[in-house]
Amino acid sequence: MKKLKVGIVGATGMVGQRFITLLADHPYFEIVALIASPRSAGRKYTEAVDGRWKMSVEIPELVKDMVVMSSDAIDEIAKLVDFVFCAVDMKKPEILALEEAYAKAEIPVVSNNSANRWTEDVPMVIPEINDDHIRIIEQQRKRLGTKKGFIAVKPNCSIQSYVPALTPLMKFGPKVVVATTYQAISGAGKTFKEWPEMIDNVIPYIGGEEEKSEQEPLKIWGHIEDGKIVKAQSPLITTQCIRVPVTDGHTAAVFVSFETKPTKEEILKAWAEYKGKPQELGLPSAPEQFITYFEEDNRPQAKLDRDIYKGMGVTVGRLREDTVYDYKFVGLSHNTLRGAAGGAVLIAELLYREGYLTAEK
Repeated sequence: MKKLKVGIVGATGMVGQRFITLLADHPYFEIVALIASPRSAGRKYTEAVDGRWKMSVEIPELVKDMVVMSSDAIDEIAKLVDFVFCAVDMKKPEILALEEAYAKAEIPVVSNNSANRWTEDVPMVIPEINDDHIRIIEQQRKRLGTKKGFIAVKPNCSIQSYVPALTPLMKFGPKVVVATTYQAISGAGKTFKEWPEMIDNVIPYIGGEEEKSEQEPLKIWGHIEDGKIVKAQSPLITTQCIRVPVTDGHTAAVFVSFETKPTKEEILKAWAEYKGKPQELGLPSAPEQFITYFEEDNRPQAKLDRDIYKGMGVTVGRLREDTVYDYKFVGLSHNTLRGAAGGAVLIAELLYREGYLTAEK
């Protein structure tokens, strides 16, 4: 099978590094370009990340001596790649402009950034939940005037800890959702070495996270109408997002009320039986079981459970009836795998299998 040639925009950052480790031996994709800011361009990758490599594994051999390209060398990049992953650290207007420039240069973009999440014809995808939203790409291509180029995005890492658990329960009509997320420091691109203030500490504010956590699920659960994605009108979601001293793994404490209250057994059955297009297609990054429920009172735990199915599974526990809402439970997802680079790779695998990404170089 001919592999697609891929570039990683933002390759020197934490998420970019994670992309490299996930794609080093991928069955569909081959890294041919590492792309970063002009200040890193022209240097070997090992030099560009010297003292800043944050992964627990060594830098893969195939990229060590690869020369970093400048993110603004779009014409040159277009000659090399079939598509790019984007995980840049820039201001939102700059990201919007950059991603659209790549798309208009006929380079499909699978983005980890938030800039295009609310663009009406850009699909924001959790592949197990709303794979059908990728159909909007044809409308987007008409707007951009492209044959091949488009933008698809991954949602915020925080919602991966509770939206997957709520989705199988949509048939019961969730009305109100209250979620508090306890978010790992890697979500800020940090390690404890770089952020010693987080040791023995909790920070009750993460800029922009609560709005994303309350609104993005509604686009995920929305529908395509008149050439745009229309967000769902319910449930009503309110959140608090808290930074906690954990390396990886976002935990959510969730309360929910329903139009038609299910039994506990019905909820557990819905979670156990739920699967999506990635499982049906057998995509390389797809977890065998999307949602895993733990019966133990002290699970899921970030340290024990974040790496389930190579960090691509979602875990749930402590389901019980509540005195104010119908039910409460705890969810957990790996924020830099399922919630970031891994989730974007899974989107790309789906786009490839559905014919939206093709090998033309």
